[in-house]
Amino acid sequence: MLRRAVAGVRRPGLPPPPFRDSLRAMRGRTILAATMAGLLAAGCVAPAARAPRVAPPVAPPPAPTYSTTGLDSVVGQSARALVALFGAPDLDLREGGARKLQFLGPVCVLDAYLYPLRAGAEPIVSHIDARLPDGRDIDRASCIAALSRRQEAR
Repeated sequence: MLRRAVAGVRRPGLPPPPFRDSLRAMRGRTILAATMAGLLAAGCVAPAARAPRVAPPVAPPPAPTYSTTGLDSVVGQSARALVALFGAPDLDLREGGARKLQFLGPVCVLDAYLYPLRAGAEPIVSHIDARLPDGRDIDRASCIAALSRRQEAR
């Protein structure tokens, strides 16, 4: 009695036919190769061009407004203008063309450093320092305002 081999059923104890196994292996490799080729091709495609982002226009900040009791009432001024504003300085030091004027008040001490802009010119304030009487820092504009009020009270 002859038994027929049913497709897809293995007979126990016998090796599978080599041709059928090689077809299965090739089919798996073909699918893998096709998938890899598709992925590689997808990576080579240039992305869609996007329009460049343009930031919305920003309004410029408003121009600063300065009080007459701020730094601009001192910086750029001559020694005569400082004496008119604060009264006689408590200390007046000169070294070459440079000059330091110190004004003392109950609230603070203000040092104004005057330098000539060019040879032979009148020195003007180019830098100021302010401190409390005990040496700690204080806002320069606050010190100028306090010293200006001191002069107004006289």
